[in-house]
Amino acid sequence: QVRLVESGGGLAQPGGSLRLSCAASGSIVGMYYMAWYHQAPGKQRELVAGITSGGSTNYADSVKGRFTISRDIAKNTVYLQMNSLKLEDTAVYYCYLRNSLDQYWGHGTQVTVSS
Repeated sequence: QVRLVESGGGLAQPGGSLRLSCAASGSIVGMYYMAWYHQAPGKQRELVAGITSGGSTNYADSVKGRFTISRDIAKNTVYLQMNSLKLEDTAVYYCYLRNSLDQYWGHGTQVTVSS
């Protein structure tokens, strides 16, 4: 079993920054993919950014140039640096991990962008 614990959410003003962290623990075996999704009220959960074990990244068009995903393999931790935040970035952000055995979700952390 794998456990994902997110931290770093909160309130930010438009144009501000936040940094999310997700620490993975448990039976993490082999290569794996980690990502951040977000879900706004009344909307589907959507991919924000992902990163492979090899360091390849992918981003939603809406966050390209503003958000950066990174990982510390030794700590089994993935980060999401969010800059130039917009009102529409308000959502619950979920950490996600997929390996050869299964996929896992964190419980989510709220990000609110408001003036």
